[in-house]
Amino acid sequence: MKNVEHIGIAVKNFSEANGLYFRLLGVEPYKTEHVASEGVNTSFFRVGSTKIELLEGLTPDSAISKFIEKRGEGIHHIAFEVDDILAEMARLKSEGFTLLNEQPKKGADNKLVCFVHPKSATGVLIELTQEIK
Repeated sequence: MKNVEHIGIAVKNFSEANGLYFRLLGVEPYKTEHVASEGVNTSFFRVGSTKIELLEGLTPDSAISKFIEKRGEGIHHIAFEVDDILAEMARLKSEGFTLLNEQPKKGADNKLVCFVHPKSATGVLIELTQEIK
């Protein structure tokens, strides 16, 4: 794992959250994206080398909507950048971590992604990300 790629924050109201984070961080989101495969809208803010991703569930059965219903708004996941997502997935499986998907899938911000189950990572949802080339 190279570095923390971003921190994902689950929000109920995308427009209000984007306005709040604009006021908080003093920058506009550099990207807003609809990710149909995950049922979410996302926006990304960059402050220095740190990225914050806001995620809004689009349907009541989306993972983000279920997360908010159970835990409320807040930090949803921490994403780590990797050079070779398949190799990192294999390494983590061999170390006993439970992956939520067997193959990487296309995520937001031009990334391949895979998630590590929070039960195998002290309650924290971990996302692996690799730039799509």
